Amino acid sequence: MSHTEQQKALFLQSKQGEFAVGLHSIPKPGNDEVLIQVYSVALNPVDHKIQEYGVFVENYPAVIGEDIAGMVVEVGEGVSNFVKGDKVFTHGDFANDRAAFQQFTLGVVDFTAKIPDNLGYDDTATIPLAFDTASTGLYNSNKYGFGLTPPWVLHGIGKYSGTPIIILGGASAVGSYVIQLASLSGFSPVITTASLAHEEHLKSLGATHVLDRHLPASALQNFLRALPSLPKIKFVYDAISLPETQQVGWSLLAPKGRMVTTLPELVKEEEGKERQAIRTFGSPYVDENKELCRGSRGMISKWLEKGIIKPLKYEVLPNGLEGIIEGLERLKKGQVSGKKLVAHPQDTR
Repeated sequence: MSHTEQQKALFLQSKQGEFAVGLHSIPKPGNDEVLIQVYSVALNPVDHKIQEYGVFVENYPAVIGEDIAGMVVEVGEGVSNFVKGDKVFTHGDFANDRAAFQQFTLGVVDFTAKIPDNLGYDDTATIPLAFDTASTGLYNSNKYGFGLTPPWVLHGIGKYSGTPIIILGGASAVGSYVIQLASLSGFSPVITTASLAHEEHLKSLGATHVLDRHLPASALQNFLRALPSLPKIKFVYDAISLPETQQVGWSLLAPKGRMVTTLPELVKEEEGKERQAIRTFGSPYVDENKELCRGSRGMISKWLEKGIIKPLKYEVLPNGLEGIIEGLERLKKGQVSGKKLVAHPQDTR
């Protein structure tokens, strides 16, 4: 491929500025990178937060987006596990040549996986950021998680049999993968809060109990007390992490228990309960997460093929990269529930 060629990309034109489609050169893959023709990208709340608050990105105009699925069109030096024509999905980075919202991007092979034959680009675009955030919260031992043994290492599957876990916001993208991973890790019961419209689906992912997300903490505590011989709650994963959900999670946690949040932790310890709140961070590019995210990539294609891990439900946005702008507005206004928004960069007019 000629790297003097231009491609279409969605640029955030300035810090806290507007989005617009423009031209961007096609990058050349370096060591341990592949060039991907991008067929599907998924939108995440972090994308509109970058625009709204000017966080995570230093240089503008910026291409953003983290969830990428497409076809390998060129491989860099040292790449042996991917060849031209492979269908893959990867976790993008906060850098223009590795971001999602464009027609061609670079994938780092450690954080890239093959798409199994039973799934397509749209399915697998829903995976990278939400899955990595779920797995770092559960399994990172450096500073971003509970430090549990992941299910992709020897004897990891079923290791936490009989240990209860509570997942707040089970129908969110992150929550859906926390349910699946917790179930693989053997946690039981797997109790989640969500809109009850999602109950059947969340049980199919491995939740044992789905409780209405509008219930007050007192009602949830009564429910837990009524469960026969339930061990103390030592693990809460708050996939929503609003001030009110953090308070609920904190109140359900036993002394010395730990709660993972996806946003800054707002709860304060009192009465010497020695509870701990841990804010997770799902980027595979920080040193603390590299080994963990590399480890999951070795297994995830097999699990997807066998249906052990299921991708998220999604809705395809029209108008290629242009459609992302309206999609991010919908995310910002809280108008998306129980599904991912997906866009097709190649359809950009």
